[in-house]
Amino acid sequence: MALSSEQQTELQTHLQQAVVACNERCLYFAAKWAAELLNSFPSSAHDTHDDASDTDVDDDNELPPKTQPSNHDRCEGRLEAKELPRYLLAKSLFDCREYDRCAAVFLPSQVPHSRPSQDVLSPTKLHSTPKSKQRASLSVKPHKPQPVQLPKNLSQKALFLALYARYLSGEKRKNEDSETILGPADGPVTANKEVAGILAILEEYFSARGGIQDLSNSQGWLDYLYGLMLMKTKSDDLAKQWLLRSVNLNPYNWSAWLELGSLVGSVEELQQISDHLPQNIVKFLFYIYCSQELFLQTPEVYNSLAQMLSIFPSSAFLAQQKALLHYHARDHDTAMQIFDNLLTAHPHRLDGMEIFSNLLYVLPNRPKLATLASTASDTDKFRPETNCILGNYYSLISEHEKAVLHFRRALTLDRTFQAAWTLMGHEYIELKNTQAAIESYRRAVDINRKDYRSWYGLGQGYEMLECYSYSLFYYQRAAALCPGDPKMWAAVGNAYSKCGKIANAIQAYKRALAVGSQIDTTSSFGSTQDPLSQAIGGALDPQLLFDIALLYERSNQFSEAAAFMELCLAQEEGADEGGEEGLGVTQITSRARLWLAKWSYGCGEWERTMELANELCQDGVEVEEAKGLVRDVRARMAVREREEEEEGGE
Repeated sequence: MALSSEQQTELQTHLQQAVVACNERCLYFAAKWAAELLNSFPSSAHDTHDDASDTDVDDDNELPPKTQPSNHDRCEGRLEAKELPRYLLAKSLFDCREYDRCAAVFLPSQVPHSRPSQDVLSPTKLHSTPKSKQRASLSVKPHKPQPVQLPKNLSQKALFLALYARYLSGEKRKNEDSETILGPADGPVTANKEVAGILAILEEYFSARGGIQDLSNSQGWLDYLYGLMLMKTKSDDLAKQWLLRSVNLNPYNWSAWLELGSLVGSVEELQQISDHLPQNIVKFLFYIYCSQELFLQTPEVYNSLAQMLSIFPSSAFLAQQKALLHYHARDHDTAMQIFDNLLTAHPHRLDGMEIFSNLLYVLPNRPKLATLASTASDTDKFRPETNCILGNYYSLISEHEKAVLHFRRALTLDRTFQAAWTLMGHEYIELKNTQAAIESYRRAVDINRKDYRSWYGLGQGYEMLECYSYSLFYYQRAAALCPGDPKMWAAVGNAYSKCGKIANAIQAYKRALAVGSQIDTTSSFGSTQDPLSQAIGGALDPQLLFDIALLYERSNQFSEAAAFMELCLAQEEGADEGGEEGLGVTQITSRARLWLAKWSYGCGEWERTMELANELCQDGVEVEEAKGLVRDVRARMAVREREEEEEGGE
């Protein structure tokens, strides 16, 4: 995809205006995203502007007018000009994090967040009052919050800033009331008390202007805030409608796109809303982001990403999305190279670096993880990403208590940082604190229901508690979210076997084999018709084959069990013509060899039993049992020879 010079100039203008408009409304993350994208065009585009600035450029007709967001509504423009002094005061108070004062600039009649009882007793009066009356006086009397009267002639920008400040004030107070991480007041018990009031104001505001159908009287900012408040009250369907309206009215507010993306739970939902999205370049960026969140690995995703990178070749956001796509596809080498390049180009950028630390943990690459932790600490110690990186480092060196400390610190900084909840759950699993692990995973799922790792962690926790039906449910959710990971299907198979559902367990294990291999899965696994034809040379996971064989043994299907044991044993060998290399002798294949030796012994196949037992003696695994089989077979073969000699002598 290539843009003409006019299209590129228009896109740059929209991004410049988006940066200013988002900053005016204190949506700093969205402003940063737009500004990074604005500076990621090819160098020739920037050189053009630089050359223009060096020549006789007129200040009256160049960039400054373009950087101001256009306001097509003259009435709104007059209101903004009239309230400019108050807006500057409110913006300054917001930047100083005095959210209540900021909101009071435009909404002075708001109700105090808490008020003492009218019958507050002094200490002396308290001692002189009967205990029954003390309890009655000290009890909190419920009071109905009085509705906030919306001032007349207030611009949309001022109303957004005031309501957004009230929302952040409620979030700040909610975090203060929640106290310690995983404490008794943490979680859904403590809510943002400002949400209901903000919803009432916005509902009244939009009702007076024609509701959701009338798009003529809105700029999209209040629509985004209304959708955000609806999400806080779990009204997801209605929130999705308002967020769709917001991105259509104001397509360069990335915060609205992110909230909309959090409501897209499946590929089908993404396809359903695609027809209702604005037809511009941000839609392609949103599609890439949602595809990465849904763990899609289709050619269309990579083609869209390549097209966007041709327009924004130096975009850190797109590079991060590409790295995450390769990471989820388990292409670790490519993902690490992209992350390395991203860190070299932007050494102080911490966004998404906790995923890089996950990758270095999995590899594992301790020196590089230590370097990343040091770089992040030097940049900003009080970022959730930094503490997650440090937590991963301490987990890699098996200092799990320190790892938990850093993950808790990350959550103290941002309780909605989903990666920290998931990683803290992993550490509690290592520390055998199952209840804390389950609660951590639950909090992670509440924030992002699309992350299969949190569902898998819940399955692990309940499996440790021997609640196998619960663990099966959570493993199934994980496998549904990430069907391309054989580990998920193996966990489902294991849970089915623990629940006594042998047939279902076998099917799940076969699904894990199909996902984890590159062979043709159209034929039936375990068929006694030439079972070795497609599985020589390490093409299949021997552990899965061994587990399937044991399940067949439990269901008294011994011929199928033997076929899968032969498949397991075949993974030691190398393919003849350019296939997979053999795995060599492993503990699992030796156990399969021992099982086959016993099976051959039971079938009276002495030569086959001797061959397998002698191989076991050479492997050095299960040697004593193999020697016992050798002695027993030799004795039986000697008896058979004597009997044959006696029959021949007669």
